[in-house]
Amino acid sequence: MGEYVIKLPDVGEGVAEAELVEWSVKVGDLVREDTVLAAVMTDKATVEVPSPVDGEILWLGAEIGDTVAIGSPIVRLKVAGEGNVTATADTKPVAAGKAEKLAKVEVAKEAPAEAAPKEPVEARPAASSVPAATKNVSRPSASIGGAPRPEGEKPLASPAVRLRAKEAGIDLRQVAGTGPAGLIRHEDIDEFLARGPQTMRPATGLSRNENVEEIKVIGLRRKIAEKMKLAKSRIPHITYVEEIDVTALEELRAALNKEKRADRPKLTLLPFLMRAMVKAIGEQPLLNSLFDDEAGIIHQHGGIHIGIAAQTANGLVVPVVKHAEARDLWDCGAEVNRLAEAAKTGTATRDELSGSTITITSLGAMGGVVTTPVINHPEVAIIGVNKMMVRPMWDGTQFVPRKMMNLSSSFDHRIVDGWDAAVFVQRIKALLETPALIFVDN
Repeated sequence: MGEYVIKLPDVGEGVAEAELVEWSVKVGDLVREDTVLAAVMTDKATVEVPSPVDGEILWLGAEIGDTVAIGSPIVRLKVAGEGNVTATADTKPVAAGKAEKLAKVEVAKEAPAEAAPKEPVEARPAASSVPAATKNVSRPSASIGGAPRPEGEKPLASPAVRLRAKEAGIDLRQVAGTGPAGLIRHEDIDEFLARGPQTMRPATGLSRNENVEEIKVIGLRRKIAEKMKLAKSRIPHITYVEEIDVTALEELRAALNKEKRADRPKLTLLPFLMRAMVKAIGEQPLLNSLFDDEAGIIHQHGGIHIGIAAQTANGLVVPVVKHAEARDLWDCGAEVNRLAEAAKTGTATRDELSGSTITITSLGAMGGVVTTPVINHPEVAIIGVNKMMVRPMWDGTQFVPRKMMNLSSSFDHRIVDGWDAAVFVQRIKALLETPALIFVDN
């Protein structure tokens, strides 16, 4: 028998490292050639790492959320034959070594000499069968009303904790320890004191939940967080909200959808908004720009590439309708449908998820009355669609029911003045309220 080390392969696109977002195996598993071992993520592309050989998993070299350099060992297998390594010292689990070190420090710091464990702490491999996004850490409840220790059993605590408990008049037998082997820590004393002198459960029968769930921010969610932090820290946002009467637009949309044709998709509001944005950008091309704030250069694009923010099971992604200026109403609708399906199923390519010059964000029926959209850095504008509502509107002689919808749009105030933002949104408003103008060539 021999050992075979699998290193993180080159995932392409010239990247030097990737984030581990999922383990599909654990230590002790038997795997066959081409079995998927893990998934790694670079930018917004997720790549599966298969096994090149049959074998048994001996070691996993990273934890979920770790950034791993290309070429680093990530898996060690026991295989038939000689394998591809003769020594294992260079593939000692980093995460497991770290856990061992931390465990020893914790015991030395908290436990009294007579209670110190006589056996060395066993370092566990970094393998985990816990799902990629969450790990549950359940702390025993330091309940005052908890069951006391058996008669004669001495509570496990450090001298400092014992002294503090004595000064506070606390019977350590009534305190549940959350440390190794039930070791009582200062945090357990704090929690005990915070609960107060009550020893009975409330008459309602309700109890406190002391569990804490730790959710590691990894993969797409981490990249979304980084993108939002970058946008809010570097872009001074100005948000402009305007209400739009979309009654005529909805009537036109319904009429067009009645003419069912195999070569035309069912129209939503988005294709109309996209065509209105194309016309408005033709009059204010600066809105279709990317701002390199480090170089102090505005890249004003002729092609209008509209990102459509889409919610998926894994988080928010922004597929991009390229060259909206060259697409008619139905072509825009068909491309939106295609990209939305690709985003939902996770099959969207890197090219389809990048390259936008302006973005639309919509929460559909959950859109609320007003939102404050965050600009998709380094763009300078984002158009937010709020939910449609029937409201009574005064027509000069009486109140009549009209379908109303707000647009909440944000702009980079370094590039776009408030006046220009208002002109842009008002132009879109005029086009949507008189939808026939959308079909008129400039």
